[in-house]
Amino acid sequence: MRKLKHTLDLSAIVFILLFTLCSCNENEDVEVVHIEKDVPQNVSFYLTTPDKLNLLELTTRGLSAMTSNNNFTISVSDQTTYQEIDGFGFALTGGSALHLNSMGSSQRADLLNELFGSNGIGISYLRISVGASDLDAEPFSYDDLPAGETEDLNLDHFSITKDQKNLIPVLKEILAINPNIKILGSPWSAPSWMKTSNSTIGGSLKQEYYPVYANYLVKYIQAYQAEGITIDALSVQNEPHHDSNNPSMRMEANEMAAFVKNNLGPAFTSANIQTKIIVWDHNADNFNYPISIFNDSEANQYIDGSAFHLYAGSINNLSKVHNAYPGKNLYFTEQWVSSTGNFGGDLAWHMKNIVIGATRNWCKNVLQWNLSSNSQLQPHTPGGCTQCLGGVTIDGNVVSRNVGYYVIGHSSKFVPPGSVRIESNTSSNFPNVAYQTPEGKIVVILLNDSGSQNSININVAAEPITVNLAAGAAATFVWE
Repeated sequence: MRKLKHTLDLSAIVFILLFTLCSCNENEDVEVVHIEKDVPQNVSFYLTTPDKLNLLELTTRGLSAMTSNNNFTISVSDQTTYQEIDGFGFALTGGSALHLNSMGSSQRADLLNELFGSNGIGISYLRISVGASDLDAEPFSYDDLPAGETEDLNLDHFSITKDQKNLIPVLKEILAINPNIKILGSPWSAPSWMKTSNSTIGGSLKQEYYPVYANYLVKYIQAYQAEGITIDALSVQNEPHHDSNNPSMRMEANEMAAFVKNNLGPAFTSANIQTKIIVWDHNADNFNYPISIFNDSEANQYIDGSAFHLYAGSINNLSKVHNAYPGKNLYFTEQWVSSTGNFGGDLAWHMKNIVIGATRNWCKNVLQWNLSSNSQLQPHTPGGCTQCLGGVTIDGNVVSRNVGYYVIGHSSKFVPPGSVRIESNTSSNFPNVAYQTPEGKIVVILLNDSGSQNSININVAAEPITVNLAAGAAATFVWE
């Protein structure tokens, strides 16, 4: 009986508490509404922290409506606009395609939808190699000659058969998910027989083969078009001052200018090819290389812009190219993550310098190197990269997501092609970049690079907010 009485007493207490809560006076009603409004209602907050406890996680922790305080304030305005964005993504190397194509069909479909679908991270731009890169199992071109032959002026041996094994099938599956994805092609080398080294490594393109090589690149674009794959842009040569890679080819600025104005540009025009021509495609230290080509008016007419990597130099040098030739587009086409790196350190460096730095310096895209590897970091050519960590690691059907996945995801998931960079003030402690999407959403990407936990204000007219971020945390905010 005592047990039953105790139960009844508890029920009575619960009833009294519920009745009291439901009989709040007007002041208490106001207080409840105030608490609800303290959390921003129309802002989505996605967080990645260096301890990996938050990985592109949708959260409200540390987020509140902005009030009067002494925090650093990022003021965002869509009244000042900059470049239009083409997309964010990775290099889809031959090795990346091999790992993807070796998965079971359903597992591959799930992963590709996660990577490229609108419900995933929405990768919208890819870079592929014209022939082999150093992350193929072996070096090759589309016109390697049989033993005893020394040249093929009519390109009778031209074939993209090796790409049809893995790369093209994977690209077709990606295009089925995102038909509008942009693709940049980059050659690591011309066929060996066209080069002074007569090797896949180093050497320069022989002048007598300039017209043949231009036709080779035309045939490449046409062959891919026949497969239903549009090459949106072509860089003339990957890393033209890194001639010890395998494959690789050296090309000086005057050589690239001559090739473009006398051969490649006219060949594209004659074949009615709309693919954009991009020069340099190497480090930010040598920003005068593309400028010197733009100074050549005959070459200039054929060139859309220049591309950069950041293994040397400052990302801010890209604005010097823009200021010299504001009508020429800028692209950020490669940055690797080392397998020996640290997640938090790599997250902060790539967010600050690439995701934020490259776009604040006029780049229309941001691409990481490379999309996928396996845990043995294979394949690679003899002499190729042995420490290049993919955005994802694929071992059979087992997939793990690495720091590059989250670095790119903080932009690709929220900033679709056609978005425009807009004005936002920045600082060394809180680097950031802001966009307006085609749907009118405001997106702000922010890194807390201050070295300690900090609160930061973001003043967007629709709903100003304050966010408390851990040191090294990366965040994306979307105002609907």
